[in-house]
Amino acid sequence: MPDASKHRFVIADDHPLFRGALRAAIIGAFEGAEFTEAGDIDSLVAELEREPEMDLILLDLAMPGVRGYSGLLLLRAQYPGIPVIVVSAHEEAGVVRRCMGFGASGFIPKTTDVEHMREAIRVVLGGGVWTPPDLNIEATAEDENSALVQRLATLTPQQVRVLMMLSDGLLNKQIAYELNVSEATVKAHVSAILQKLGVDSRTQAVIAASRIESGQWLDASLVQ
Repeated sequence: MPDASKHRFVIADDHPLFRGALRAAIIGAFEGAEFTEAGDIDSLVAELEREPEMDLILLDLAMPGVRGYSGLLLLRAQYPGIPVIVVSAHEEAGVVRRCMGFGASGFIPKTTDVEHMREAIRVVLGGGVWTPPDLNIEATAEDENSALVQRLATLTPQQVRVLMMLSDGLLNKQIAYELNVSEATVKAHVSAILQKLGVDSRTQAVIAASRIESGQWLDASLVQ
C-alpha cells in the first residue's frame, strides 16, 4: 500500500454524525490521511474544483441537490479520474447494480462493519472494485435496465444537470438562467440528451430518468 499520509478522501453525506463516524473508521486504518467533507452536491463539486487531486470520494446517494443517481453520474462524468465508493442505506441488489453500472468503484452499505469498510477502501485504492460479498448483483439484471444505465452514463456533466432540471419541471428559459447559459445552449443539450437516451421528447427523457431513480419500469405503451 502507498504511504497512508498521501491519501486524500472526500466524505459526501448530509448527516454530520455519519460523516464523523465514517471518518473515524477510515482514519483507524489510514492514519495521517487527509479528509474533506461535504453535505450537499454543490459543496462537494466546489471542494473538487478547489482540490481535484483527491484519491477517493465516499458518496451518499441521498444528498441535497441530487435526484436518484444523478450525483454519481455527475461525478463520474466530471471527475473520471477519481474513484467513487457509494456509501448508502439502500443496499438492494438493484441499487448496487445500478451504481456499479454508472461507474462506481465500490458500494458499502451503511450497515457494513468497520473492518469490511476498510477492506473495501483498500481494494478500491488498489485499483479494484468492491461490493458486498454476500450480495449477488448479477442475479436479477434486466436487459432494458442495463441498456438505459449505459445510455445515461454517456451524458456529460452539463447534460446531467439539464436532465435533473427537466425532471424538476423547469423550462428552457429557467434552466438557462440557473446554468448561466443561453437558451440555444440549453436546447442543444436537450437535443443531445434525447439522442443519447434514444427518446423523442423531453417527457420521455424524464420518464427514462425516473425509471432508474425509482426502480419502477413502466410499460412501453404508457410512454407517449
